[in-house]
Amino acid sequence: MHSEVKNWRRWAVSSVAVVVLIALGATSCGFRRKAYENPITKDTQQPDKILYDKAVKDIEHGRYETARLTLNTLINTYDSSEFLAKAKLAIADSWFRQGGTEGNAQAEAEYKDFILFYPTMEEAAESQSRICEIHYNLMDKADRDPNNALRAEQECKTLITQFPNSKYARGAEQRLREIQELLAEAEMAAGDYYHNKGAFAAAANRLDGAVAQYPLFSRAAEALFEEADSYSRMGPRFRKDAGDAYAKIIRDYPLSTYAELAKKKLQDMEITIPEADPAAVARMKYEVANHPKSTTAEKAKELLKRGPDVRAAAKTGSPTMEPPKREVPRNIPVPSETAGFTGDVTVAPVTGTSALDTQPDARTGAAPTPAPTPAPAK
Repeated sequence: MHSEVKNWRRWAVSSVAVVVLIALGATSCGFRRKAYENPITKDTQQPDKILYDKAVKDIEHGRYETARLTLNTLINTYDSSEFLAKAKLAIADSWFRQGGTEGNAQAEAEYKDFILFYPTMEEAAESQSRICEIHYNLMDKADRDPNNALRAEQECKTLITQFPNSKYARGAEQRLREIQELLAEAEMAAGDYYHNKGAFAAAANRLDGAVAQYPLFSRAAEALFEEADSYSRMGPRFRKDAGDAYAKIIRDYPLSTYAELAKKKLQDMEITIPEADPAAVARMKYEVANHPKSTTAEKAKELLKRGPDVRAAAKTGSPTMEPPKREVPRNIPVPSETAGFTGDVTVAPVTGTSALDTQPDARTGAAPTPAPTPAPAK
């Protein structure tokens, strides 16, 4: 018994040591000088260039406030300097490196200003990438506030649409897949909660929305299987909806563990089993080949991370670019269209005379001309 306790203590101490070493390895880079990403390589002794180089050194050594004072001096003193754009970008980068609530907010504002004033520069795409990164790094787990995840999704979409040919677009696509993995996980959690509570209509609605909006979701087949089960429990009227969900698993997620279960369900329901989509087969094979198993060190790092675990996110496929749509649950009857005017409305000039032309103006107090009395019939 004593030896078991000693072994357990030794294991606990070694585990803590591993976690501490990983944490130190992750933070030790903060003690080293980090080179600035956007230096000016032009070799000149112009006073504005000297100010810029001094500010860059301050940024690299973490003296962010001093760097910003120097850069503002450059901007205000040399208003026609060729380094104005670089100086404005360096101010944004200094806030970005400073981090924290204030640093992130100021960095985002400065990056947006840079994009507004210099939209054609290559650094504009980099600035948009940094804005996406700010909100990406602030994302919380799926059961927490999704605001930063939604903001990160929006900013990454902006980067892809506004700067599709930049070198940052491909990275933004992968980041967007990871963001949408998190958002889909939140929808899945809500659908699973309703399913366990017996609110099957609400469960089916949330689960269907998760897959429809985020088809690259790593648990899409599971969501569809639970959606089909929810429809099955809602009565025979929803038999087709359940069958459609099972068929979608076989067609779009053929290599998932739920594909065979879905086939058995369709056989029991006497519904035709569809063929697997070859493109879906190729995509899932690629995902299996490009999702290596996590090492012990990587798992320990995930435990130390504040944010969500998005390692299961897809590595290929186009992320969804359309805004989400909330569908009405299937058990709610769709109201019939209200009766009303169904013709065409046309516009035409007024012709002929009217009472406005033949009668006196009522505002002058004049009595209107009485209408002629029709003659009696003979």
